[in-house]
Order: sequence, then C-alpha cells, then structure tokens
Amino acid sequence: MSKVPTIAFNNGVEIPQLGFGVWQVPEELVVDAVRVAIETGYRSIDTAAIYGNEEGTGRAIAESGVARDELFVTTKLWNSEQGYDSTLAAFDESIKKLELDYVDLYLIHWPSPHRDKYVETWKAFEQLLNDGRVKSIGVSNFHQPHLQRLLDETDIVPVLNQIELHPYLQQAALRTFCAEHGILTEAWSPLASGGDVLTDPLIAKLADKYGKTPAQVILRWHLQLGNVVIPKSVTPSRIKENFEVFDFELTAEDVAAFAPLEKGFRTGPDPDTFTA
Repeated sequence: MSKVPTIAFNNGVEIPQLGFGVWQVPEELVVDAVRVAIETGYRSIDTAAIYGNEEGTGRAIAESGVARDELFVTTKLWNSEQGYDSTLAAFDESIKKLELDYVDLYLIHWPSPHRDKYVETWKAFEQLLNDGRVKSIGVSNFHQPHLQRLLDETDIVPVLNQIELHPYLQQAALRTFCAEHGILTEAWSPLASGGDVLTDPLIAKLADKYGKTPAQVILRWHLQLGNVVIPKSVTPSRIKENFEVFDFELTAEDVAAFAPLEKGFRTGPDPDTFTA
C-alpha cells in the first residue's frame, strides 16, 4: 500500500496530500465508498454539512478499525448558517452527525459575500480552534479579496483554501496569493467533473506515455504543483485507481505543458456571485 505524503499547514498540523471527497455521494452509498477508500489507504476524508452524508461518513470511520489519530476528517459550514452563534450551533450538529470528538479541519464552504457574514463566521471558527474542537480552520471557494479581508480583520490565517481547480481552471493567480500568505491550496473537482478534460488530447498523450489513465496523470499534475487533492468516486475500481499515483512522476516539461490548457472553465458556480 502506498503511503500518501503529507503537507504541513502554517500551524504545523499535517494533511495528507491526497484525500477522498464525498461530494454528491448519497447517504446510502457513502458508507461503502468511505470504507473502500480507507481500505485502499486513504486517510483523509472530506465531507460537508450540505452534502447530507456526515452521518454515513462518520459511521464508515467508526467501522473502519483505523485509529482516530490516523485519520484526517474535514467538514464544512453551509452558507445559511454563517454568523457567530449560528456557526457554533452548526458545528455542534456536524460533530454530532459525524460522532467525533473533534474534526481535523473545518472550512467556511463559500464566502457568500451577499450575506457579508464571513468575517463574523471566521471569529466563531477561531473560537472553535481555541476550544480545541477543531485542529485547523480554513476556507473554501474564497477569492483574493475575501482572503485579504480575513487577513486584515481577524487574528488567524486560514491554513487552506479549497477551490475548484483542474487543468481547465488552474487558478494560478489565486494559488500564488495563497502561497505568499502560507495558505495551502486544495483542489475540488480536480478532474473537471462534467467537462471533457479526461479526453483532452494532451492528457491522453501523457497517459499513453506514462502507461497511466488520464485521471491518474491529472492527479499527478496536482500533486506536483503542491496542491492537496480530493477526488471522489463511488466505484471501488476508480477509488483504487485514483490512489495509484505515487509510482510515477511527470517531467518538469510535461507539468509545464498543462499551462496552455487553461480555459477559465468552471464546473461549479462563481464564488463572487453564488447566492445559495
């Protein structure tokens, strides 16, 4: 079994660079999916309140037989619960569903700028961190102005920003800003779900060159960029395939060849205008 490398946050806590995401995995399927992932060797599991599968995710973790301190569990606060007191209440609900004493990483799911509550929300996150109920706090789908406001108006720098990121949406400027401020970048939709990135001619050519699948080549690209990455699947063979990315390495030239694939193509909403 391959051992997943870890990357240190700005607070010294380490996160596995490859994790397992459960977005769009129904509650009735998530127990088996997470079980297979953990059996395969994944030790980082990423869920969220809005996914509706925290209970199943927690059950799979409890039944895995893997010690809690060997697992890295992430969940997220949904937009409608932003605000200081409502954040604390929502966290209580999430941790109850997960049946855990703490989570390793808690994220603000979207900045939801029309609500103008993410600074207040972040202060509740800081309280949860100070209380020891979470090990690290971060954000998701935050653009540079949202991040800058947190840096200017709060005390703790986010450890991570989870954003849509794949070969057709490479987010170079945002990744650079995060790196300059000690914020790791984590990629959701790393394979551009709903796009045609898996059939891109360049990626197909590289897959043939390395004797790997297009998905494995893309995940390897993410890893070599320094991204944390959380592919999701409910298919056991695909869950295992996505894990088999540590036995090869792209050349620097092949990593650089991805740059022209940038299209600004989003599979999800724009954080600046998303109002859910």
